[in-house]
Amino acid sequence: MGLKETLTNPYSHWMEDGGAEADVVVSSRVRLARDLADYPFPHRLTREQAEEVIHAVRLAVERPETVAKVGQLEVTRLSELTPVERRVLVEKHLVSPDFLKGDATGKAIVLRPDEVVSIMVNEEDHLRIQCLLPGLTLEECWGLASTVDDALEATLEYSFSEDFGYLTTCQTNVGTGLRASVMLHLPGLVATRMLDEIIPGLSKLGVTVRGLYGEGTRAAGHLFQVSNQITLGRSEEEIVSNLTALVQRLVSQERETRKRLYREQREALEDRVYRSYGILRNARVMTSEEAMQHLSDVRLGLAIKIIKDPAFSLISELMVLTQPAFLVKTAGKELKPFERDVLRARLIRERLTAATGKG
Repeated sequence: MGLKETLTNPYSHWMEDGGAEADVVVSSRVRLARDLADYPFPHRLTREQAEEVIHAVRLAVERPETVAKVGQLEVTRLSELTPVERRVLVEKHLVSPDFLKGDATGKAIVLRPDEVVSIMVNEEDHLRIQCLLPGLTLEECWGLASTVDDALEATLEYSFSEDFGYLTTCQTNVGTGLRASVMLHLPGLVATRMLDEIIPGLSKLGVTVRGLYGEGTRAAGHLFQVSNQITLGRSEEEIVSNLTALVQRLVSQERETRKRLYREQREALEDRVYRSYGILRNARVMTSEEAMQHLSDVRLGLAIKIIKDPAFSLISELMVLTQPAFLVKTAGKELKPFERDVLRARLIRERLTAATGKG
């Protein structure tokens, strides 16, 4: 789908069912930071230089050789989108919250129709190449990101040092410029407070745990992003392999915790799941925080087979559909908070009824 459909359709490829470890792992992402050799870093670009960077990227992505390797890529200037449309891109995890800060002039988004590949132009770095797939698929994400990177590097000269690797705006990205991350649903580890004990240990291993939309955001719906902190001194393959192994351990811990909770608190857990499912199916007013909490409970119920529907993919879709900017985009007008809460509840009811056939 093109950008117009991206902004009106809450569904993205990363929501698809069937991904590896899907009961715990929602999606995987690999992001590469790249900067062009003959230009200052983005925060020091003049308006003319920023436009030159966008033009160079446009030429690179429109090359027949690039299209043949990675597919059709659409370039859109951020200034061509409304503030609500820009926020929708954040809610769909296609751009970072930081990308929206400051003047939109001199920034652009490059997007493949299936939304698996996106590139932020002139965010913190000239290029932030992102690949996003469902489930635990870091190796596949890295393979695709590398293909995109190679295709662009055929015409773009990156800032690179033989001693340090890729040079980036922030020194924490110097080296490979690679950030691998996995979105995890961890209600069990949160409920038992085990996550509070696990996070400090992860930090010592060079791994960070962030909220739903990355750095500086909260973990709504028991969703967390786990990513590498170290990009220098390790190969891309090592980073991806190490993070994959660590995530698999977290998956095992979450599953064991869920089993223990169900074994020791079965009635309470079943009540929590069915109560949330009932509220989602019948509520007339619902805040964003309430929706995320109840959707998280239903996702947990699906994972441990308390309930059989809806699908994981619909839960992920509803988590995007019910976000503030997407609601405003759906309504086609500005909404007061209470109006958003009413629309949110109605859309959830309608989607669940359509998916399950139960009124």
